[in-house]
Amino acid sequence: MKLFLTFLFFAGAAYLIVAFNLTYSDGDRAGYIQQFSTRGWLCKTHEGELAMTTVPGTAPVLWQFTIWDDKVAAQLSEMMGKRVILHYKEYRNIPTTCFGETSYFVDKVEIQEE
Repeated sequence: MKLFLTFLFFAGAAYLIVAFNLTYSDGDRAGYIQQFSTRGWLCKTHEGELAMTTVPGTAPVLWQFTIWDDKVAAQLSEMMGKRVILHYKEYRNIPTTCFGETSYFVDKVEIQEE
């Protein structure tokens, strides 16, 4: 039984290492921050919504994202109301929402020059 539990522990750790080191995609998205908050009872994560619009006057497409880094979250809070570019990485098959409610994790924020 002890050997089986040890195996499960190491198999779970190996799975998490692979899940967090292999990105499905990465890229940039531009738009205006629609909503940004810190969520969670036990595991606090920064969650937000980016309103992406291609042509003024059309309905924006909303894109949900998560931020792990507190410094990036603080930067984003200062840029509210401005058009921003978010660089993200997409991680698939993360086992729990404790790491974030979405599969898109923002790691860099820039103000878009007009």
